[in-house]
Amino acid sequence: MAIVAGVNIPDNKRLDIALQSIFGVGPVVAKRITADAGFSDNPKVRDLSEQDLARVRLSVDRSDHTIEGDLRREVASNIRRLVDIRSYRGLRHRSGLPSKGQRTRTNARTKRGRRATVAGRKRTIAK
Repeated sequence: MAIVAGVNIPDNKRLDIALQSIFGVGPVVAKRITADAGFSDNPKVRDLSEQDLARVRLSVDRSDHTIEGDLRREVASNIRRLVDIRSYRGLRHRSGLPSKGQRTRTNARTKRGRRATVAGRKRTIAK
């Protein structure tokens, strides 16, 4: 596996798809990095020579986008700031609930965790 920006990118994928395994690099940024590195086609990572990988690494380093550890730190500090100032969004983050207005009566399973069964009252059949 090739290492770019401290991340192992998969060998068996095309370069612009493999670059998307770096946190903060999406499809548009990956295509821009591939073009800046001087690739007109889109080769597979395993077909790249060491010099080609060095060009890709240099292109990633020169890009003005925040990626990997710096971006994770920035996102975490933004969330920490919201929690510290006790904003509504910060309170939602603290309690582990969706923070952008989604409903929670149904759905939101990813954020809230597994379903916990709550014992209800017995239903009586009306005659």
